[in-house]
Amino acid sequence: MEKRITELKTKIIDTLVLTGVTPDDIDPDKPLFGGELEIDSIDVLELVMMIEQDYGILIDNRELGEKVFRSLRSLAGYIDERMGSTDG
Repeated sequence: MEKRITELKTKIIDTLVLTGVTPDDIDPDKPLFGGELEIDSIDVLELVMMIEQDYGILIDNRELGEKVFRSLRSLAGYIDERMGSTDG
């Protein structure tokens, strides 16, 4: 999962064009939505599209989205689970 977390840090920065943010700035256990990165609902939609495009995984309802985007670690775990990977 640590590989997936590292990969997602870069993808989040690139997808959301987070200037001045480095992968080391993103704590995998802090809230993604509304946390230090100030990710809002529009940003989450962009991330959902990135995940669908890059990983072929749908996040199709709000309740699931809130769980998946709780933190970077929960997002990485969800992707790994859907892809059948444990070492991501």
